[in-house]
Amino acid sequence: MIRPKYMNIIKERIEQMDKGSVFTTSDFLDIASTDAVNKALSRLNEEGIIRRLFQGVYDYPKYSDLLKEFVVANPEKIAIALARKYNWTIGPCGDTALNILHLSTQVTNVWSYVSDGPNREYHYGNLKITFSKISNREISGRSYITILTIQALKTLGKDNVSAKDILKLRAVLSKSDKIIILQEAKTAPAWILEEIKKICKEV
Repeated sequence: MIRPKYMNIIKERIEQMDKGSVFTTSDFLDIASTDAVNKALSRLNEEGIIRRLFQGVYDYPKYSDLLKEFVVANPEKIAIALARKYNWTIGPCGDTALNILHLSTQVTNVWSYVSDGPNREYHYGNLKITFSKISNREISGRSYITILTIQALKTLGKDNVSAKDILKLRAVLSKSDKIIILQEAKTAPAWILEEIKKICKEV
Protein backbone atom coordinates (compact mmCIF):
# COMPACT_ATOMS: atom_id res chain seq x y z
CA MET A 1 0.00 0.00 0.00
CA ILE A 2 1.33 3.44 -0.95
CA ARG A 3 1.53 5.84 1.97
CA PRO A 4 -0.12 9.24 1.58
CA LYS A 5 2.50 12.01 1.15
CA TYR A 6 1.63 13.61 4.50
CA MET A 7 2.31 10.33 6.30
CA ASN A 8 5.81 10.14 4.83
CA ILE A 9 6.48 13.74 5.87
CA ILE A 10 5.31 13.04 9.45
CA LYS A 11 7.43 9.88 9.62
CA GLU A 12 10.49 11.76 8.33
CA ARG A 13 10.01 14.54 10.90
CA ILE A 14 9.80 12.01 13.74
CA GLU A 15 12.89 10.15 12.53
CA GLN A 16 14.83 13.44 12.68
CA MET A 17 13.96 13.81 16.38
CA ASP A 18 16.18 12.57 19.20
CA LYS A 19 15.19 9.19 20.59
CA GLY A 20 13.04 9.73 23.68
CA SER A 21 11.30 12.81 22.22
CA VAL A 22 7.64 13.26 23.17
CA PHE A 23 5.10 14.84 20.86
CA THR A 24 1.37 15.32 20.36
CA THR A 25 -0.99 15.53 17.41
CA SER A 26 -0.75 19.33 17.44
CA ASP A 27 2.96 19.19 16.59
CA PHE A 28 2.10 18.06 13.05
CA LEU A 29 -0.89 20.24 12.19
CA ASP A 30 1.27 22.27 9.80
CA ILE A 31 1.48 19.11 7.70
CA ALA A 32 -2.09 17.78 7.67
CA SER A 33 -5.51 17.98 9.34
CA THR A 34 -6.14 16.66 12.86
CA ASP A 35 -7.87 13.53 11.52
CA ALA A 36 -5.06 12.82 9.05
CA VAL A 37 -2.37 13.31 11.70
CA ASN A 38 -4.23 11.02 14.11
CA LYS A 39 -4.41 8.32 11.44
CA ALA A 40 -0.72 8.71 10.62
CA LEU A 41 0.38 8.50 14.25
CA SER A 42 -1.90 5.53 14.86
CA ARG A 43 -0.35 3.73 11.88
CA LEU A 44 3.21 4.52 13.00
CA ASN A 45 2.33 3.26 16.48
CA GLU A 46 1.03 -0.01 15.02
CA GLU A 47 4.28 -0.37 13.07
CA GLY A 48 6.31 0.08 16.27
CA ILE A 49 8.07 3.23 15.07
CA ILE A 50 6.49 5.36 17.78
CA ARG A 51 4.80 4.50 21.09
CA ARG A 52 1.41 5.74 22.25
CA LEU A 53 1.66 6.92 25.86
CA PHE A 54 -1.99 7.96 26.20
CA GLN A 55 -4.58 9.60 23.97
CA GLY A 56 -2.94 12.08 21.62
CA VAL A 57 0.53 11.77 23.20
CA TYR A 58 3.36 9.66 21.76
CA ASP A 59 7.10 9.25 22.04
CA TYR A 60 9.90 8.15 19.73
CA PRO A 61 11.06 5.40 22.09
CA LYS A 62 14.65 4.99 23.14
CA TYR A 63 16.00 1.45 23.44
CA SER A 64 18.40 0.50 26.23
CA ASP A 65 21.02 -2.04 25.18
CA LEU A 66 21.81 -2.55 28.87
CA LEU A 67 18.21 -3.27 29.94
CA LYS A 68 17.26 -4.89 26.61
CA GLU A 69 14.01 -2.94 26.53
CA PHE A 70 12.58 0.45 25.64
CA VAL A 71 13.14 3.16 28.25
CA VAL A 72 10.14 4.62 30.09
CA ALA A 73 9.14 7.98 28.64
CA ASN A 74 10.53 11.03 30.45
CA PRO A 75 7.72 12.63 32.53
CA GLU A 76 9.19 16.12 32.13
CA LYS A 77 9.14 15.75 28.34
CA ILE A 78 5.52 14.59 28.56
CA ALA A 79 4.61 17.66 30.64
CA ILE A 80 6.35 20.01 28.21
CA ALA A 81 4.62 18.36 25.23
CA LEU A 82 1.21 18.78 26.91
CA ALA A 83 1.98 22.43 27.69
CA ARG A 84 2.94 22.97 24.06
CA LYS A 85 -0.29 21.27 22.90
CA TYR A 86 -2.54 23.45 25.05
CA ASN A 87 -0.38 26.60 24.95
CA TRP A 88 0.13 26.58 28.72
CA THR A 89 2.99 28.19 30.61
CA ILE A 90 4.19 25.64 33.15
CA GLY A 91 6.94 25.02 35.68
CA PRO A 92 7.81 22.17 38.04
CA CYS A 93 6.80 22.59 41.67
CA GLY A 94 7.07 20.74 44.97
CA ASP A 95 9.31 17.68 45.12
CA THR A 96 9.51 17.66 41.32
CA ALA A 97 11.25 21.05 41.34
CA LEU A 98 13.64 19.90 44.08
CA ASN A 99 14.50 16.73 42.17
CA ILE A 100 15.17 18.52 38.89
CA LEU A 101 17.49 20.99 40.63
CA HIS A 102 19.23 18.19 42.59
CA LEU A 103 18.06 19.58 45.93
CA SER A 104 16.44 16.25 46.79
CA THR A 105 17.09 12.61 45.94
CA GLN A 106 13.62 11.48 46.96
CA VAL A 107 12.08 9.34 44.21
CA THR A 108 8.44 10.06 43.47
CA ASN A 109 5.90 8.69 41.01
CA VAL A 110 4.06 12.02 41.01
CA TRP A 111 5.41 14.80 38.81
CA SER A 112 3.88 18.14 39.79
CA TYR A 113 3.66 21.37 37.79
CA VAL A 114 2.10 24.79 38.22
CA SER A 115 0.31 26.17 35.18
CA ASP A 116 -1.74 29.04 33.84
CA GLY A 117 -4.10 26.42 32.44
CA PRO A 118 -6.77 24.38 34.25
CA ASN A 119 -6.13 21.79 36.93
CA ARG A 120 -5.39 18.53 35.12
CA GLU A 121 -4.08 15.07 35.92
CA TYR A 122 -2.55 12.50 33.55
CA HIS A 123 -1.48 8.91 34.14
CA TYR A 124 1.21 6.93 32.33
CA GLY A 125 1.97 3.50 33.77
CA ASN A 126 2.80 4.06 37.44
CA LEU A 127 3.51 7.74 36.88
CA LYS A 128 1.13 10.61 37.52
CA ILE A 129 1.60 14.10 36.09
CA THR A 130 -0.42 16.90 37.69
CA PHE A 131 -0.96 20.52 36.66
CA SER A 132 -2.20 23.00 39.27
CA LYS A 133 -3.47 26.41 38.22
CA ILE A 134 -1.84 29.45 39.83
CA SER A 135 -2.48 33.14 39.30
CA ASN A 136 -1.19 34.73 36.11
CA ARG A 137 0.79 37.17 38.25
CA GLU A 138 2.91 34.28 39.53
CA ILE A 139 3.66 32.77 36.13
CA SER A 140 3.08 35.28 33.33
CA GLY A 141 6.24 36.58 31.66
CA ARG A 142 8.46 34.03 33.38
CA SER A 143 10.45 31.30 31.67
CA TYR A 144 10.52 27.64 32.64
CA ILE A 145 13.84 27.99 34.49
CA THR A 146 12.62 30.98 36.54
CA ILE A 147 9.36 29.29 37.52
CA LEU A 148 11.31 26.14 38.42
CA THR A 149 13.73 28.05 40.67
CA ILE A 150 11.02 30.08 42.41
CA GLN A 151 8.89 26.98 43.03
CA ALA A 152 11.90 25.09 44.43
CA LEU A 153 12.59 27.91 46.89
CA LYS A 154 8.90 28.02 47.86
CA THR A 155 8.99 24.28 48.52
CA LEU A 156 12.05 24.64 50.76
CA GLY A 157 10.26 27.47 52.57
CA LYS A 158 11.19 30.83 54.01
CA ASP A 159 14.04 30.60 56.57
CA ASN A 160 14.72 26.99 55.48
CA VAL A 161 17.00 27.64 52.49
CA SER A 162 20.44 26.50 53.63
CA ALA A 163 23.89 27.63 52.50
CA LYS A 164 24.27 24.16 50.98
CA ASP A 165 21.10 24.71 48.92
CA ILE A 166 22.45 28.03 47.65
CA LEU A 167 25.76 26.43 46.64
CA LYS A 168 23.95 23.58 44.90
CA LEU A 169 21.79 25.99 42.90
CA ARG A 170 24.83 28.08 41.96
CA ALA A 171 26.41 24.94 40.54
CA VAL A 172 23.32 23.58 38.76
CA LEU A 173 22.21 26.83 37.12
CA SER A 174 24.23 28.18 34.20
CA LYS A 175 25.31 31.81 33.92
CA SER A 176 22.69 32.44 31.25
CA ASP A 177 20.05 30.84 33.50
CA LYS A 178 21.00 33.20 36.32
CA ILE A 179 20.80 36.29 34.11
CA ILE A 180 17.28 35.29 33.05
CA ILE A 181 16.16 34.43 36.59
CA LEU A 182 17.43 37.73 38.03
CA GLN A 183 15.56 39.67 35.38
CA GLU A 184 12.28 37.72 35.64
CA ALA A 185 12.12 37.31 39.44
CA LYS A 186 12.04 41.03 40.30
CA THR A 187 8.37 40.81 41.31
CA ALA A 188 8.76 37.61 43.34
CA PRO A 189 8.17 37.75 47.11
CA ALA A 190 10.97 39.70 48.83
CA TRP A 191 12.48 36.69 50.62
CA ILE A 192 12.64 34.67 47.40
CA LEU A 193 14.28 37.56 45.56
CA GLU A 194 16.92 37.81 48.29
CA GLU A 195 17.73 34.09 47.96
CA ILE A 196 17.91 34.44 44.17
CA LYS A 197 20.36 37.33 44.55
CA LYS A 198 22.57 35.03 46.67
CA ILE A 199 22.37 32.29 44.04
CA CYS A 200 23.16 34.69 41.18
CA LYS A 201 25.66 36.94 42.93
CA GLU A 202 28.44 36.42 40.35
CA VAL A 203 26.25 37.91 37.62
